[in-house]
Amino acid sequence: MTSPCGDRRAAGSPPAAIALTLPGGQTVRVRLHARQEVTGPHPWRYLVGVPSWVARPEGVEAAEYTVWVTDRQLTPVEGVDLSGVPTRRLPGPPPQPAPGWVVRPVPGHRGRTVVHDAACRHAAGGGTELGTQEAVDALMRDGARACTDCDAAAVLVPALELGQGHG
Repeated sequence: MTSPCGDRRAAGSPPAAIALTLPGGQTVRVRLHARQEVTGPHPWRYLVGVPSWVARPEGVEAAEYTVWVTDRQLTPVEGVDLSGVPTRRLPGPPPQPAPGWVVRPVPGHRGRTVVHDAACRHAAGGGTELGTQEAVDALMRDGARACTDCDAAAVLVPALELGQGHG
């Protein structure tokens, strides 16, 4: 059933099983309660219930800790249907992913360039669209730098440093 807000709910459907990878790499089976489309680098958030225990005077009691996570932490369980999970989408058309990276010359500085995330406000108005490998190559050129106002410096500079001394 779909509400005016964009919710899709399966009447009375229980949470679905899904695997959650914890920060240390351990994987646990959790219950997927809901998913929600959001803006940002990870377009979906998932509300999961993680099994836990509560100490009571009478003894230990099973409990569930709920938390929102991204898809990077989840792996579907084979044979589990996720179509009944309540889903909330953003109003309007689905957000389109940015095409990648943009390299722009620095005005008034011959030979200097800045690499931006394609969604960066400083990338608007021209430049050359690049894929990730091309953007890393562009940063290797003399006079090039990564924009610090968008994801370019946070994403591309570490990738560039990984290749140092391995070429």
